[in-house]
Amino acid sequence: MTTRDEPRAGAPADDPAPVQRPPAEVRYAGELAALRADDRDPRPPGWELSLRAARRFVIGDAETGISRKFVGNPSLVDRALVTLATSRGLMLVGEPGTAKSLLSELIAAAVSGDSTLTVQGGAATTEDQIKYGWNYALLVAEGPSARSLVPAPMLRGMAEGRLVRFEEITRCPLEVQDSLLSLLSERVVAIPELTGPDGMVFARQGFNVIATANTRDRGVNEMSAALKRRFNFETVFPIPDLDTELALVEAEVTTLLRRSGVEPPPDRDVLEVLVGTFRELRAGAGGKGGSGTGPDRPSAVMSTAEAVSVAHAVGVRGWFLRGEPGSAADVVACLAGTAAKDSPEDLARLRRYLEQQVPHRRGPHWKALHDARHLLAD
Repeated sequence: MTTRDEPRAGAPADDPAPVQRPPAEVRYAGELAALRADDRDPRPPGWELSLRAARRFVIGDAETGISRKFVGNPSLVDRALVTLATSRGLMLVGEPGTAKSLLSELIAAAVSGDSTLTVQGGAATTEDQIKYGWNYALLVAEGPSARSLVPAPMLRGMAEGRLVRFEEITRCPLEVQDSLLSLLSERVVAIPELTGPDGMVFARQGFNVIATANTRDRGVNEMSAALKRRFNFETVFPIPDLDTELALVEAEVTTLLRRSGVEPPPDRDVLEVLVGTFRELRAGAGGKGGSGTGPDRPSAVMSTAEAVSVAHAVGVRGWFLRGEPGSAADVVACLAGTAAKDSPEDLARLRRYLEQQVPHRRGPHWKALHDARHLLAD
């Protein structure tokens, strides 16, 4: 039973208590239903959509009204779907903020109709968070039984024949990573505490694993060669085109601002300055019209996802503090926290960029960005 203050899963946008971020299968339920109804292509066993329909769901299809959700190379999506139709897992690697998690969520929603079977990797991740745990009250009262067993995402995915998402797998300890070896090879989870047929859970058709790994974390807990052999690796690259990245940031920020109660849409000129700043700092080279020396590349992640976060903060700051869309000065104020999160030296790099590179850019919003450089010291 839900109360007035409890959000309901899948609540519509006009619900008095909508969830902050519904899963992909809820956000795009209409598109998925339309694709299933019209899908006449052969489907891999256990899949809810064919490869062609799943591809259209991810990269969009203007003719049938399917929106584009992943801005990237369509051939990457093709290879990812083909991999998941085999017995090998899919490993998505890349810089932070390149939409690896979004891509895994969209694929899981298309293939399994459920993107919520997710393991979030980290230093504190344990094997029971991957496979199964126990309801200790029932365990003490009844002993080990199917009733006291609490399935984790991997066990549920195998039993139900669904995709399981393993986020940031290289952040997990090596012994936790290697617990996947038998699951991916034998496609079975052994539960030694139980006897009889309950002691073995065999994977049904449709089960597979999508893992993501951050290239900034490589070397922290490097995957074993044995585990690597059970995955096909695909690299997700940053968006190469300015116009495409700008359009993506504008669309995402508009949605986030609406959810935050901000009435005016983001100022496109301000967004262009923000995205341009991120791209130049990310590349470590000045854009057209620059001095030619280029800015120092910061150690902080200047990704598209981070640009969306900063643009969201700019809009919230402008609306709730002054009742207007955010300005270039808000960009500087919000960039300070982004640039300084990894290293204080990055703040100095950002200041040098504002002082040395930005004056060469043309336009009133670039000038306003330069004039607001003093806000970095506040």
